[in-house]
Amino acid sequence: MTRARPWNRLGLRMRLALLYGGLFFVAGSMLLWVTYLLTAQALNTQFVTRFGGSAVAVSKDPPIVGPSMQQVQLDVEQGAATVLSDMLRSSVVIMILIGVIAFVLGYLVADRALRPLDRVTETARRLSESTLHERIGLRGPHDEVKRLADTFDAMLDRLHRVFEAQRRFIGNASHELRTPLAINRTILEVSLEEPAASPDLKALARALLGTNARYERLIEGLLLLAQSEQELTARKPVELPRIVRIVLEQIEVVAGKRHVTVHEDLRQAVAGGDPLFLERCVFNLLENAIKYNVRDGDVWVTVRPDGDGAVIVVENTGPPVSPYEVDDLFEPFHRLHADRVRSARGSGLGLSIVRAIVDAHGGTVTAAARPEGGLAVTVRLAPSLTGQAGSVPNSSRVSRPIS
Repeated sequence: MTRARPWNRLGLRMRLALLYGGLFFVAGSMLLWVTYLLTAQALNTQFVTRFGGSAVAVSKDPPIVGPSMQQVQLDVEQGAATVLSDMLRSSVVIMILIGVIAFVLGYLVADRALRPLDRVTETARRLSESTLHERIGLRGPHDEVKRLADTFDAMLDRLHRVFEAQRRFIGNASHELRTPLAINRTILEVSLEEPAASPDLKALARALLGTNARYERLIEGLLLLAQSEQELTARKPVELPRIVRIVLEQIEVVAGKRHVTVHEDLRQAVAGGDPLFLERCVFNLLENAIKYNVRDGDVWVTVRPDGDGAVIVVENTGPPVSPYEVDDLFEPFHRLHADRVRSARGSGLGLSIVRAIVDAHGGTVTAAARPEGGLAVTVRLAPSLTGQAGSVPNSSRVSRPIS
């Protein structure tokens, strides 16, 4: 990585001010040097001409240079040198003072010229998916800065249209894709309850019902992934221990026949975000930890404060995972070997949704393979914007079997 030069480390205003001041000093030095030469030449010419003219007017004979004439000539030369020296000293002092004033004025002029760019920067920094309706609306002459602001506004118009189209598509897809699958599920469930249905027909209906349920989970995961990748429109303090307890009550049904013991270590921690999205994030973490586990395995869920934010750690026992495959688990539809992730178990979107939700909350999520087998997933969430919400116990450690 190339290190930035000291000149490039300065701000644009400071660089312009130094450039203005440097140009002034260069022009002032040239002007001072030319003025000094012209003044020296004028003094020399005027004194020599007048002195020589006076010597010729005194006598018609060749002038006899005596001690008095030499003294006069010496005084004239010393006077001229003194005048030049005083002029040079005064000019340098005046040039330095004016140079400082020029530097200050140059900084003010640069600040004035760059103020429209500050508006563009502040608008770009403030903008998000929920505030794409804002525009710079710069007024003034049609110069380079005005064209830049107009181009940025046009880009925001295009982005706003794209995001609005995406929202409409998600809403329409949610309705159009779920409706036929719900109808198919109803028909298959009715066929299973039909007394006259043959055993082969019922077996086929059960198989189709499982396939239909898998596609329902896939569509739900895709829609949730698309929604979670959008920016949050509202944030509020969320008590993470309470979220984990709610999810643990739900996960008992999802776990099915697997006998898994969940170990809880829930400390007081509050994060800012959307409670429903955070609940879904924790649900996916625990669902994966139970689903891709060994029989009679263990799951450890830890919630603890981390500075102003919070950390959620979910670990599980399970088959060994190659370290180079861990990062790929967060990619949509990525599957490891068939023993760990099979199509019948899930759609391959669980951790992808987790990452999208965490990114939308301004946090980070990482995973690491445990030496004994299984995974350890760590989620770090940003702090709450409005402080703590309610109170929870400082720490609670519980081990509960889920079957």
